[in-house]
Amino acid sequence: MENGSGETGLCLGVKLAIVVLLAIGIGVVICLKAQENTADKDSRQFPPSAQGQGEKPTGEKGQEEPSKTEDSKTTSEKKDMVGKTVESVYPELSSLALAYAVLGDDLPEGTLLRADEITISAKELESKIDEAPSNLREQLRKNKFFLLEQIATEKLLLFAAKKDAAEKKKDLTGKTDREIIQQYLENLVSTIQVTDKEIVDFYEENKSLAGDTPLEQLKDRIKDYLLGQKREQAIKEHILTLGKRIRITLSASWVKEQAELAKDNPVDKARASGKPTLVEFGASGCVPCDMMQPILKALREKYGDKVNIIFIHVGNEQILAARYGIQAIPVQVFFDKDGKEFFRHIGFFPQKEVEKKLEEMGVK
Repeated sequence: MENGSGETGLCLGVKLAIVVLLAIGIGVVICLKAQENTADKDSRQFPPSAQGQGEKPTGEKGQEEPSKTEDSKTTSEKKDMVGKTVESVYPELSSLALAYAVLGDDLPEGTLLRADEITISAKELESKIDEAPSNLREQLRKNKFFLLEQIATEKLLLFAAKKDAAEKKKDLTGKTDREIIQQYLENLVSTIQVTDKEIVDFYEENKSLAGDTPLEQLKDRIKDYLLGQKREQAIKEHILTLGKRIRITLSASWVKEQAELAKDNPVDKARASGKPTLVEFGASGCVPCDMMQPILKALREKYGDKVNIIFIHVGNEQILAARYGIQAIPVQVFFDKDGKEFFRHIGFFPQKEVEKKLEEMGVK
């Protein structure tokens, strides 16, 4: 949309997950929508980071030798995890089908995931990272679970699409895996529509961003945007359903390791700090993002260490932005002192409105 001065109030269509994962070579990518309301179902508790244990004696090869107590603790933790879902043990880690995957310790060596006829190995995962653009490889190494979930999502969708085609006696001869999945998803969302009322309501709710631009000039853009969000939500819900229907087993020890690595970023560190956090996802050169910078600076000066104020440049942190479902910028995400998502807003957000949300979280 545009404000009264002709400047863009919201940069729509920043399909980060698609840009990132198509570059890696994954056939189908599902972008999650960024909500413009309070978080409920998708709110995630972020557990505090483990405190450092100091230096320990090293063995002959210079590696740390865990004590018997630590070995016993690790074994006990592993037993506690086995048989539980990813969502129940690591509620902040997954957003798609792997949320309902079961943690196991009986997978063959080198196998990370098993689901019916589907298996994903550590070797396959490393191959995807090696194929990625060089500027993404380090980000992916810290977010291997995210990458595994994208690969698993593609395989699950292909499995479901082929099964559906067989039941309906559709001929898939000559079609690539990507084409099979694309057709399956298009059929899934083909009946979804956007009403005139939904368009008007969206316009009224975001009128401050529209400025003097009349509804008629924005109607088609709003319709496309809302239709895209509805379709993405429908696909997300379908993938979650697939994750429930198909028993998926993940390597418990591997997931534990990846859950720790996934925390190594400014957002998750802030969420684990015990203080409220405001994260701005944006980019330089995006007009509303640039308009937010003086506001972020003023907020830091006003609140000091009472709240974490963080800016994430989506061009430099593509994987992190994709993990948080960022599609349009700027996006402001508010987390309470427990690391739980409290509120999310898309577009320029006046300082007065930001401060209201901080106050609602108890920041004075």
